[in-house]
Amino acid sequence: MADYNAPVKDMKLALNQIARLTELSSMPVFEDASDDMVSAILDEAARVARDVVGPTNWEGDQTGLKLDESGVICPECFRDAYNQYAEGGWGSLQFDPEFGGQGMPYLLSVSVMEMWQSANMAWGLCPLLSQGAVECLSINASDELKSIYLPKLISGEWAGTMNLTEGGAGSDLSQVRCKAEQDGDHYRITGEKIFITWGDHSLTENIVHLVLARLPDAPPGVRGISLFLVPKYLVNADGSLGEYNNTKPLSIEHKLGIHASPTCVMGFENSVGYLVGELNRGLACMFTMMNNARLGVGLQGVAISERAYQQALNFANQRIQSPAVGHKEPGPIMRHGDVRRMLLTMKALTEAGRALTYDACGSIDFSHHAEDPERREKEKARAALLTPVVKGWCTEFAQEVTSLGVQIHGGMGYVEETGAAQHFRDARILPIYEGTNGIQALDLVGRKTLMDKGEALASLLEEMRATVAAGGAFSALAAQLEAAVVAVEQARDVLLSGSAEDPQLPGAIAYNFMMLLGTVAGAWELLRQAESAAELQSQGEDDPYLAAKQVTTRFYFAQILPRYMGYLEMIKSGSATITEMSDAQYASAWQ
Repeated sequence: MADYNAPVKDMKLALNQIARLTELSSMPVFEDASDDMVSAILDEAARVARDVVGPTNWEGDQTGLKLDESGVICPECFRDAYNQYAEGGWGSLQFDPEFGGQGMPYLLSVSVMEMWQSANMAWGLCPLLSQGAVECLSINASDELKSIYLPKLISGEWAGTMNLTEGGAGSDLSQVRCKAEQDGDHYRITGEKIFITWGDHSLTENIVHLVLARLPDAPPGVRGISLFLVPKYLVNADGSLGEYNNTKPLSIEHKLGIHASPTCVMGFENSVGYLVGELNRGLACMFTMMNNARLGVGLQGVAISERAYQQALNFANQRIQSPAVGHKEPGPIMRHGDVRRMLLTMKALTEAGRALTYDACGSIDFSHHAEDPERREKEKARAALLTPVVKGWCTEFAQEVTSLGVQIHGGMGYVEETGAAQHFRDARILPIYEGTNGIQALDLVGRKTLMDKGEALASLLEEMRATVAAGGAFSALAAQLEAAVVAVEQARDVLLSGSAEDPQLPGAIAYNFMMLLGTVAGAWELLRQAESAAELQSQGEDDPYLAAKQVTTRFYFAQILPRYMGYLEMIKSGSATITEMSDAQYASAWQ
């Protein structure tokens, strides 16, 4: 198994040339995010990811988890890695200095989070969920709750979770039955939640659960759901930990992947909870955390793809096989054309996804901190549009990339000891949790396109056309991008014009619409990076990475971008072939 090495050069190019970190750093609120500081943070995070977190990946997968009367027992190596993470202040980068944060851009924290997810995705889910909890409480909680819980969550002394779904509910949160009853200035929470990531563990002294529950007189459906903060241990007036709060892991799931991430069935029995936000507005509050988590899951798709690519590249350099074309002697398999195709597919998709993810996260920073209110609104709409694409497209290609990683290893890829299979197994959860990719696709065509009549999408396509119009060293690629943008417009027109007459149309074409936009947006991000790389070369920089970026971009345009034509044709075919089969006909062959 190859060690993980953070692709810091590619991260910096995406941060500065795509996601506009340099512009963010010029704002007074981010004056500490100088080039030197950013480089120092990325370099040290890369070291910690490689030397501290990375070595726990295989051991954690093989050791797994145990549940006894004391709760969930994690692999011992996880505790040391987490302690170093917390002591290094890594969980505090983007948060408010009032509560112990460092006040850095969210965008910078995203690149650091990518490193943790590549190094060990099962471990990295713990800080990912905690940071989402901080975001949710920062926006929705009372000042009193913030003062008690945010400093400990930001420091990493405590961890956070989100408790949404229940048995039989799945993604339909209107089915939530967990009960909340008022008891003085707090509430009593009773019920069970399923699929709770890092619901219980031994890494921190307290766990802060954010729980969706319903009061007895609440309206039906999602309109009657409230959000409550339910700590594992109550907090005394002096800040010390008090009584155990009856938050119990009833079982842990035995999963295909992320074996060392405790996915719990959580039981709450008359547990003390504190209202977050307004009564019956819990889902709106929780969406603060869910949107953060959806971008985080898209980032995981990039991260696990990077890890799989690095391992496959290492194997392809070491595995000696028969002579390749142009060679007389046996040599490394990466000399063979098909292996090179697979490696470049892995590399190109990963780098395109990284740039797209960072771009969306940069818009979130600008939506909060841009001086012009009109620009803040535009950036907010831009981030909202890109979020389901990042979550959906990046986790879909992670299935392809990690599978190619197994394929490059050949038979040895199917053997657990090489580690390639772990990346494939771990990646499979990504299109499922934090809203399945079908839900992301419906969000993209529904809330993000139909509701505003394609306005946010049109604005994004204008940005792509501006790149085409700017010309530069890649005019042939720009012409290809222009044709792809036209295809997105055609798909948009099919959606906007056909949905009123055919209510089945949005759901039928949603997945292909998401994949079309992701594929085209990935090409756009790579083209902009290639232009930047060529410009840096013209200024005298001779780093081989700059030439490699341009080769990667040409490969993407030749071998991956043409997929858009297939997505467009499937969109144009409408809903008929998807909806015409009756329920009975599905099983008709054996009845």
